[in-house]
Amino acid sequence: MAEQRAVPAALPAPAGLPARIYEALRVYALVARMWLRASLAYRTSFWLTTIGNAVTSGLDFAVIAIMFLHTSALGGWTLPQVAFLYGTSGATLGLADLAVGSLDQLGQRVRDGSVDTVLVRPAAALAQLGADRFALRRTGRVVQSLLVLAWAVSRLHLDWTAGRLLVTAVLLVCGSVIFGSVFVAGAAFQFFATDAAEVQNSVTYGGATMLQYPPTIYARDLVRGVVYGVPLAFVNWLPALYVLGLPDPLGLPGWFRFASPVAALVCATAAGLAWRAGLRAYRSTGS
Repeated sequence: MAEQRAVPAALPAPAGLPARIYEALRVYALVARMWLRASLAYRTSFWLTTIGNAVTSGLDFAVIAIMFLHTSALGGWTLPQVAFLYGTSGATLGLADLAVGSLDQLGQRVRDGSVDTVLVRPAAALAQLGADRFALRRTGRVVQSLLVLAWAVSRLHLDWTAGRLLVTAVLLVCGSVIFGSVFVAGAAFQFFATDAAEVQNSVTYGGATMLQYPPTIYARDLVRGVVYGVPLAFVNWLPALYVLGLPDPLGLPGWFRFASPVAALVCATAAGLAWRAGLRAYRSTGS
């Protein structure tokens, strides 16, 4: 059967960028609410999966804690300092996973042709697909990571100046945007390579696991790769150097520690362009 393009939206998109953003957020909220109500219909199952999600992700920190039973420092970082990395990495990934984590299944939807049902609706495809199967149980990872972060803060004995508090707050927001952008860019790639979910997971979940450990234990070329390539170092490594008052193992300019908002903006812009390119290249399965 000959390939055919999906039918365009029946209604024109709202004029103006603010109106389009508002409409996309409204659609996202409506779809997410539908899935939220569906998941809460079985409350026992919801709470069991939420707690299970938190316990499972907590095992990663248990492994780190066991390491420190045999050493007092890892790459020159103490356990509370590593816990700061763990908490910020897990919380930012968890928030991004909660918001747009469903996009990693886009390849399956491309293969079975169900993307067509999204494109014929007069609403933003990214908002519909990002909120598809919205799973509140994923907050288990966020809560568990924030608990570890709170413990780390209580044990670091830092002078929590306004600058440190601001950088930590910006870290959580910008880190979530960077991980979310990676989710969107990875989904866009699946328009071209329809079976690339594991490639996407290696960058998102694999990157988050890498960021749980100090940059000093990795080869310099790898650290440079997450600074100048996929800028995951701006999620928590570089801001953490300022918050924790530690030297930079790469000798980067000092302002790099405060450049997470710029990195997040660049990542979001690149992900948006990649998504538009992927959507335009999509061809219906004709089913």
